[in-house]
Amino acid sequence: MSSARKTIDDVEVADRSVLVRVDFNVPLSDAGIDDDTRIRAALPTITSVLDRGGRVVLMSHLGRPKGTGAEPAFSLAPVAVRLAELLGRPVAFPGADCLDDQTRDGVAAMKAGDVLLLENLRFHAGEKKGDAAFAAALAEYGDVYCNDAFGAAHRSDASMVAVREAMADRPGVAGKLLERELQYLGAAIEQAERPFVAILGGAKISDKLKTIRRLAGTVDTLIVGGAMAFTLLRAMGHDVGRSLVESSMIEEAKTMLAELESSSTTLLLPSDFVCAESTDGGERSVHGRDIPADLMGLDIGPETAKTFAAAVESARTVVWNGPMGLFEVPPFDAGTRRVAEAMVAATVAGATTIVGGGDTASAIQGFEMGDRVSHVSTGGGASLTMLEGGAMPALSVLDPA
Repeated sequence: MSSARKTIDDVEVADRSVLVRVDFNVPLSDAGIDDDTRIRAALPTITSVLDRGGRVVLMSHLGRPKGTGAEPAFSLAPVAVRLAELLGRPVAFPGADCLDDQTRDGVAAMKAGDVLLLENLRFHAGEKKGDAAFAAALAEYGDVYCNDAFGAAHRSDASMVAVREAMADRPGVAGKLLERELQYLGAAIEQAERPFVAILGGAKISDKLKTIRRLAGTVDTLIVGGAMAFTLLRAMGHDVGRSLVESSMIEEAKTMLAELESSSTTLLLPSDFVCAESTDGGERSVHGRDIPADLMGLDIGPETAKTFAAAVESARTVVWNGPMGLFEVPPFDAGTRRVAEAMVAATVAGATTIVGGGDTASAIQGFEMGDRVSHVSTGGGASLTMLEGGAMPALSVLDPA
């Protein structure tokens, strides 16, 4: 089934209240909001409604409160302040609870061009539980339902699914951020231009097992780096020293290697590694696939980086999810940086290049290359689920295009 959905631009919003699920789960510290990227990402959807005479009611979660009532440390109040600065207009933040009388009155009093942010949905246990009664109460706030929270689209929280179901008699559409994610991640699987290369990294192969199996026979080349490569190399009989290995996955890895061998997909594994005695660094050395017993591999080696980069640069579609090494600790960021540079080069050559969320997005943004690839996804878990072909409950309830 196509992942395409109707979008906020497809519906009339003048004199209507649009209930928008956004992802304002931003990092907070005593100094305030440490990174407002997620707030900025929602601006196109908000302004689309405001410019056409609509009212915007925003709902989000923040952090992991207990679900037993208000917890000031997880209040969205600082987000309302920052959003108002970005929009250049007031953002109402009326109540200490998303369903209290003060909030209901605030929503009822809204006029065209007004913006209101509800307090943290997870102050209610019903949000995580997907509770129908909680969802029905939220549904009263909107004439149109809009989901712009791709990062949570693989979850079944009340605001992602049950609220839309409670608004079944009203339009249910994707926001502009969600629309962009679907265009790239959906098309990457459904209509990929070849050669199609997928790069997977990160610590655990168990986290990417479904993705590897989905991509086998779908992509032309599958590149595997990061610590997850060590489990595969151990399954092939190599000594990997003190490198991170999921011992419980060895037999599964052998089966998966056999599946890849019999598929049309070429598997590229690292041929050398940058090693040290610990993650704190120390003296570095480069070794092949067999690593001395007292060392651990912390990044792909120079020959591997060259091979991986060449495969990426010759591709027409590239999807990357997972770093190649301990990128947070220089100089073990070199392999991940080289792959990022290859992604940029492929983009310049006309390829579609997509970076998955989480650590990979953090890495490429940290290298200041995020705006030089086709798309950087806002959702790590959600982007993986799409690549796996897994269930996306929040998407299935939206109106198809």
